[in-house]
Amino acid sequence: MAEQTEVIEQIDPRDIGTPDNWIPRHPELIRLTGKHPFNCEAPLPLLLKQGFITPTSLHYVRNHGPVPKLSWDTHKVVIDGDVSNPLTLSMDDIAKLPYIEFPLTFCCAGNRRKEQNMVKKTIGFNWGAAAVSTAIWKGVPLRYILQLAGVKNDDNYEKTRYVCFGGTDKLPNGYYGTSITLKWAMDEEKDVMLAYEINGKRLTPDHGYPIRMIIPGIIGGRMVKWLDKITVSNKESDSWYHFHDNRVLPPNVDAERANKENWWYIPNYIIYDINVNSAIAAPAHDEIIPFSSFSSDSEYTLRGYAYSGGGRKITRVEVTLDDGKTWLLSDLFDLEERNGRTWCWTFWSLKIPTHSFVSSSEIRVRAWDSSQNTQPENITWNVMGMMNNCHYRVKIHVITYGKDVVLRFEHPTQAGNNPGGWMVRQHEQEQKQSAPANTPANASKSESSSKDPKYTMEQVKQHNNEKDCWIIIDKKVYDCTKFIPIHPGGTTAILINAGTDCSEEFNAIHSDKAKKKLTTFYIGDLDDSKRPKL
Repeated sequence: MAEQTEVIEQIDPRDIGTPDNWIPRHPELIRLTGKHPFNCEAPLPLLLKQGFITPTSLHYVRNHGPVPKLSWDTHKVVIDGDVSNPLTLSMDDIAKLPYIEFPLTFCCAGNRRKEQNMVKKTIGFNWGAAAVSTAIWKGVPLRYILQLAGVKNDDNYEKTRYVCFGGTDKLPNGYYGTSITLKWAMDEEKDVMLAYEINGKRLTPDHGYPIRMIIPGIIGGRMVKWLDKITVSNKESDSWYHFHDNRVLPPNVDAERANKENWWYIPNYIIYDINVNSAIAAPAHDEIIPFSSFSSDSEYTLRGYAYSGGGRKITRVEVTLDDGKTWLLSDLFDLEERNGRTWCWTFWSLKIPTHSFVSSSEIRVRAWDSSQNTQPENITWNVMGMMNNCHYRVKIHVITYGKDVVLRFEHPTQAGNNPGGWMVRQHEQEQKQSAPANTPANASKSESSSKDPKYTMEQVKQHNNEKDCWIIIDKKVYDCTKFIPIHPGGTTAILINAGTDCSEEFNAIHSDKAKKKLTTFYIGDLDDSKRPKL
């Protein structure tokens, strides 16, 4: 297994002026929430090109806010609660303890969310199909730390006990935290660890430096970064994020109803285990194959990934070119099991005659795991846009390209606000059809008449602080000064965009309800008539 050693040293210009302006980041990562906070994934073809182990610099990142500036020399982890020997451990203390090291696939519960957003807007931003990565993690088994603190298994306890994890990242709704059962934490076969290395080096800031939780087989949102506290308790975590994030609610429950009726606190809908999923990386989106390149024996190799949770092994991946009438079995590449469990994704491939594409309009893939779980054919929408694992579909078009006739492949979406994708195209067509005649789809009755004031970019730039904050979104100017103290995402998210055009950042993460509320702060339009033409 090759060690991934790529090191990024330059600060991305997009991070200048944000709280993360000290962290080097790979320039090819697709940013999903604008400049800040940092949430990203690699382009899908680039991700698969790296091989089975993802370089740290291209591993997907999910941050809820600014990255804490922590030091190996001063950072401590406190172990307290229902323990007989409370501990406060330095990083050097932890690094001297017995360790385990193995590859693990991380997956965000929001992987492939943009497909759900094309059906109906969720409250989440547009993850593509690359919110998944695999790295080699090293750290101390959690059970060993708990044993040092005098914790014993739950066999003699009538009630379930929990191990609660807390991070140092202060967020608008408190510190990020979550929990697992003590029985889970003490199970040697579960491989739960406090990790301090990734791919042979100390953690990077975006991945939880200097220490984070690793809990194999479950969603990334349960693996707390920047860990500073472990508490054994008879109650699960009380963190706001433990309840209000990483849930799959029924399709008929929207955000308003969930908040009004406290659906976030119903135990049935919490997510732990990853579900079975797969995607196609080759052919890539917009890839073409000229008819002139065909020969009687030419072949094409389809490629992609598949994974499942809970240590369940992917047992087969199937592809159909005829709308499910027949399924072709692909070849699989994966690693050996660990403790009887599989913690990593599988790479799949399938060689087919190139001419097979000509009579097909779509490539579909589905995976099966060792518990005979498989992917549903169609999307089931939920308000958080999580755990989307329907069949991954790539459309095939025959088009004229220059002087040649070619096959063109079209994926369902492209990550973030990037254009392209057959689901995006369908969504845009539906919006046009539903818009009133002669009215732009995004127009608002309370905005934009010919008599409204107009402001130049230079004028807007002057309003760039907490006491006087203007922003531009879709060529409209808003005075958000009064909204700063009550912004649900915190003050920083607005202030780093003060005096700028933040259309991309706003549209990436805000709901239709938020967009309607924005009209309250509208003061005029952007006058870009004096901008030089390209």
